[in-house]
Amino acid sequence: MEKDIDDLLDEVESKYVNRSRKTESKPKTENHVSVSVPQSKPKPKQRSTVDDAINDILDLDIDDDVDASTKKAISSNSTNVLSKSTTPPSGRKEATKKCFPVFYGGSNDETGLGTTVKPRACDQLRCTDCDFRVCSFDDFSWKKDTNYLFLRNNVPDFQKLKSNLRRQKGCRAYCCQCCWRDVFSLQEISDPKLKWVCGKHAL
Repeated sequence: MEKDIDDLLDEVESKYVNRSRKTESKPKTENHVSVSVPQSKPKPKQRSTVDDAINDILDLDIDDDVDASTKKAISSNSTNVLSKSTTPPSGRKEATKKCFPVFYGGSNDETGLGTTVKPRACDQLRCTDCDFRVCSFDDFSWKKDTNYLFLRNNVPDFQKLKSNLRRQKGCRAYCCQCCWRDVFSLQEISDPKLKWVCGKHAL
């Protein structure tokens, strides 16, 4: 009889007590899960919003710095460009000056930019026929056998030309690749055979 009662109690306990324990344990896990999930979710939201706000502020500051630096760079570049464009190069005006009239002269005559007020032997002569700069040699004159072919092959090399030059004090020997002259005194270039013009002076 006692054994039967014990068996019955064991059966009741196994059926009802264990079930009640299982049912009690289930909501705990559900409560644990449900509690842990909502607690963990708002934290990253708060962090992300705070982080986003900080990043926005930093971005604004960086943008402002970049804008300021770029504005300074642009303003400095623009002022440099303006200053370069407004200030003309110093050599341009000087390079446009030409002799008028055009003179050549002997070795004792002054060379440079010639004018009617102060005539000088032009030292920037250029031939419009052969398109070569006119060479000049102080205290030299040309030998009689000098010709066009000799000049064509040797101008402007003095080492080759000197074979047809001779020493003559006060004379200046002029030549291009097509013409040559011996000049002893300052005079205007008026010979129509000579196509020699002033090639501009840089003072």
